Amino acid sequence: MMMYYLMIEIFIFGYLLIVLEHNTHINKAATALIMGAGLWALYAIGAQEILALGFSETWKEWLVNNGNDGSQESITHFLVHHELTEHLAEIASIVFFLMGAMTIVEVIDEYQGFRVITNKIKVTNKPKLLAIMSFLTFFLSAALDNLTTTIVIVAVLNKLIKDDETRWYFASMMVVSANAGGAWSPIGDVTTIMLWIGGQITALNIVKEIFFPSFVAMILPLGILCMKLKGEIDPPDLGEDENKAFIPLRDRLIVLIMGIVALLAVPVIKSYTHLPPFIGMLLGLGAMWFLTDFKLHSKTLADKRRLNVGRILTKIDMPTVLFLMGILLAVGALSSAGHLNVMAGFMQEHFTDIYFQNTLIGVLSAVVDNVPIVAAFMGMYPIAEAGATGEMANFVVDGKFWEMLAYASGTGGSILIIGSAAGVAAMGMERISFLWYLKNIGWIAGIGYLGGIALFYFEMWLM
Repeated sequence: MMMYYLMIEIFIFGYLLIVLEHNTHINKAATALIMGAGLWALYAIGAQEILALGFSETWKEWLVNNGNDGSQESITHFLVHHELTEHLAEIASIVFFLMGAMTIVEVIDEYQGFRVITNKIKVTNKPKLLAIMSFLTFFLSAALDNLTTTIVIVAVLNKLIKDDETRWYFASMMVVSANAGGAWSPIGDVTTIMLWIGGQITALNIVKEIFFPSFVAMILPLGILCMKLKGEIDPPDLGEDENKAFIPLRDRLIVLIMGIVALLAVPVIKSYTHLPPFIGMLLGLGAMWFLTDFKLHSKTLADKRRLNVGRILTKIDMPTVLFLMGILLAVGALSSAGHLNVMAGFMQEHFTDIYFQNTLIGVLSAVVDNVPIVAAFMGMYPIAEAGATGEMANFVVDGKFWEMLAYASGTGGSILIIGSAAGVAAMGMERISFLWYLKNIGWIAGIGYLGGIALFYFEMWLM
């Protein structure tokens, strides 16, 4: 049992170091990488002892499907060639997606494409601008996804707002709006996609049933922040190169349209091919790279050096990417070793009300990645047959349990900035402090989350 509990202690200690990054001055990416790789190392060292506890559902399935006897050789094969490989594939999918999206955004930015948009935004009043950007993010994240939308909108905000703290408030609200917008769309969030592909929900029904709770999760924090933020925004000073406007408007429009088309094509490609979203993102990036390189033949040598995608790649925020990779590795180790299954089982045993379970799942998704938690509950509760009555009626296709699970897992991550990929991206792009977000945004996001839950309960009461 020692290694099993040591893994929990390492995770908690690493999490605290991430929270206290601004006090310790240790980059959160370094902590996350040590935590993620370290947990897998501990898991491998104590695998025989940990798996013998019987908490790992994947190990049980492996024994049944492969007819193994639990020998050390079998455990090693399971750990290295099955579990680590499977989790690495999931992590790589998210990391490649993030890198592709960030690169596309950087290319648009380098070609001054965002100035086409920001030059049209004449609103300088903070509450009005916050409302406009929040509604745009809410609906855009349903069409794209919450991560891509956050990256794009935060890049736009960087061109609109000079003051760091004001921009932090705006960027944080974009995270809340993106997560809320992604929850009610079948392609807006990873967990909603999981439930949709798994057959627990259908596309039209999830839009119809989750839209209003998700809207409440966005509108309540927006209202609070609109009352808090007063006055006019202070636009940033354009750099020397920006003022020269050396890129013609035609080129800016071409690159901006290419970038938007590349991003919008991602969910379309996924729907038709059923391939992971990062395939569509990398395809879009490759097309942009090809076309921009083709256009560079007519540019000056200075422009070729500045606008080359190979050089733009160096501007990607790799610490943010590595931080996310470390966090996902850590959660993957806890999931494989059975820690998350134990937590899910504990909740199922001590909190019998399924709606309260989902409320807690949302809160937990702010601390632990929501993907393995949702996967655990998908495996714990089978889909009930159509026409089921009583408690089992909640588990039919489009049952209330699955609908609320989609909402809670999608919006609960907004409570902490590292509770969602969108939050991690914004944190890296704007250098938002964990404690600053917790103090200024966490409770506001929590009010929005609980407001959506309350509306969900009210709808159940009416029915």
